[in-house]
Amino acid sequence: MSFDSSSTSRRSVLSDSLKLVGGAGLVLGTVGLSSSRLGAVASAQSATPMASPVAGAAPDPQMQEVLDALASFSNPPIESVAPQVARNLPSFANALKMVEMQKGVTPPAVTIQGLVIPGPEGDLPCRTYKPTAMADETMLPVVVYFHGGGFVIANLDTYEASCIAIADMAQCLVVSVGYRQAPEHPFSAAVDDAYAATQYVMSNAADMGGDPKKVAVLGESAGGNLASVVCLKARDEDGMMPLHQVLVYPITTYAPTGDQTASIQTYADAKPLNAAMLDWFKGYYLPNAEDAQNAYSSPILALDLSGLPPVTMIQAEIDPLQSQGTAYADALKAAGTDVTATIYPGVTHEFFGMGSVIDTAKKAEQDAATALTTAFAAGGMATPVAQ
Repeated sequence: MSFDSSSTSRRSVLSDSLKLVGGAGLVLGTVGLSSSRLGAVASAQSATPMASPVAGAAPDPQMQEVLDALASFSNPPIESVAPQVARNLPSFANALKMVEMQKGVTPPAVTIQGLVIPGPEGDLPCRTYKPTAMADETMLPVVVYFHGGGFVIANLDTYEASCIAIADMAQCLVVSVGYRQAPEHPFSAAVDDAYAATQYVMSNAADMGGDPKKVAVLGESAGGNLASVVCLKARDEDGMMPLHQVLVYPITTYAPTGDQTASIQTYADAKPLNAAMLDWFKGYYLPNAEDAQNAYSSPILALDLSGLPPVTMIQAEIDPLQSQGTAYADALKAAGTDVTATIYPGVTHEFFGMGSVIDTAKKAEQDAATALTTAFAAGGMATPVAQ
């Protein structure tokens, strides 16, 4: 699936002649294994499950390695367990570390520090990431980052690879925000936390070594939803507006209709995100069914999508969320927002942040970094949005 070629500022790296290959070699092990034990574990690979193929496109060999590592954990389906259990199962992040260990990959050097930001109902645990070579620099551009997890699972650790990659590639300060999660804190707790954190960072960026006039937002999956909604809320409430939004396979609607459901059907059994998980997440995040129609949970339903910052949208080909992301990009474009959207072939949901072992992921991370540095160079607005 690709975007309408008539849409300006959009591109697709999908090619009609591209041949997608799946079923790459199996990667085994356990996080924390020494290199000497990795060989012993690898010898048992025939007894370890491999990720099952799905309808539609097939993962490329590098993506398949990570999926096979994830399958080796033999996790129960997330949708079959309680959130408290799901939060403690090994995740795609553990699978990535396994593959990195086997390949001898180390992440870029960044300086990580803890940070507490006041939220509407209590302090929010956050972290900052700076390129180590620029650890003492002030007035760095800032990216406020929101992790994924369907508003129910995952945390700052799970998505740290993305923060490290962006801090390094965009040479910026990344502020990763820990927001409240369902079912303990259903909608709109995460939205309220994300908005409060963004406004706080924009007001206090200088104290963190950042430039308050150069603040962008970036989020993945549920976090992509938050990054977009933060901008809607800033416009609606005359808040300080980020200068750019990077939306990585965002959740854009909890009430998909028509073409928005196409990829949910095609990739209903995909890994690591499938259709059953979407329903599971929704049930906990939106216990009140009518909230699915709220623009702050389903931004594609906003009556007005004008007056928002430019968007860089990054999507995976093998992803149930692909179609609703495409629909949202189209709606933003129709409202006059500058949109650059790319569907990356042969990769699945959660591929972003895996650039250390997946070439396509590294390309996506670099594209995001380039969009951010271009936006930073053009300047931004850290003042209330005019009505």
